[in-house]
Amino acid sequence: MSTHDNTSHDLEVRDGHTAVDRFEDPGHPEHKPRLGDLDPKANKKAERQVLFLFGISVLGTIGFVIAYFALPPGETPESMRTSNLALGGALAFALLGIGTGAIHWAKALMNDHEKSEERHLQASDAETREAAVNALKDGADDSGISRRGALKGAVVTAVALFPVTIALPLIGNIGEDWDVSKLKHTMWKKGTKLARDPSGRPIKASDVTIGQVFHVIPEDLEEAEHPLDEKAKAVVLLVRLDPRDIKSEQGEGWSYDGIIAFSKICTHVGCPVALYEQQTHHLLCPCHQSTFDVADGARVVFGPAKRPLPQLPITVDAEGYLIAQSDFLEPVGPSFWEREK
Repeated sequence: MSTHDNTSHDLEVRDGHTAVDRFEDPGHPEHKPRLGDLDPKANKKAERQVLFLFGISVLGTIGFVIAYFALPPGETPESMRTSNLALGGALAFALLGIGTGAIHWAKALMNDHEKSEERHLQASDAETREAAVNALKDGADDSGISRRGALKGAVVTAVALFPVTIALPLIGNIGEDWDVSKLKHTMWKKGTKLARDPSGRPIKASDVTIGQVFHVIPEDLEEAEHPLDEKAKAVVLLVRLDPRDIKSEQGEGWSYDGIIAFSKICTHVGCPVALYEQQTHHLLCPCHQSTFDVADGARVVFGPAKRPLPQLPITVDAEGYLIAQSDFLEPVGPSFWEREK
């Protein structure tokens, strides 16, 4: 088979087959009018639906304000859960109403004719810029916002009120304690006994066998002014290894007879690191799979975390109870905290 003249026929032979080198632009498909384009009642119904959706957003914002004052977080897990659910649910309705209302408006009420323009150089002449401005005006006319006062009022109200959900928590914290240095220290200090979580019972070195894992809190945690806040910073995972398996520590003499303790707070985003693999001595964070080697100073062996888990220096007292030698000597939690050693 011979090759056709591409100039005249736009055809060529490729791999023994005749192929079209270029196609004519088929143009836009035939426009199919929507029900609202043909039936004024359907158009009015769509308008009411958009009003309803923006109304949901307004109610969601109002509900957020009410929940913020009526359901404070409090100090118990139950009160915190209730507050978070109420605030989160109200915020979801506030955002959902705006989003679905805008989408439904665009799909049901705005002009839906497909249009295309040729691509030109970015620098346009004055005539083209004037045409662009006119196109924007035509788009505003297509949206019907100037003719539909109720819709305009609904969208303006919903969008204007929504920032309250962001500003209110910030305003509400004016006058609160902004001393962030408190977040850089924990309850651990020299002589503080290591206790089981959640019972608070002190742990003796003799209670811990090789391969055993303990979730640990300071013994005097309940005496703190804000126990839950302090626990969130001070939680520790304690493991006993065969001393011969310990490759390195973060400080000399920070473990006791193979018993070693590290912060449970992942250095990536602060999730609890609590999955211990006895054969490899690896600790796994369930949130993003950061993996730490307990036998090697809790260094990162996999995942997005950028630094090892801080080690808590421990020893034993005269009665054989495990005690802290000091607080952590580096910040716990995500790596953006800074503290002098």
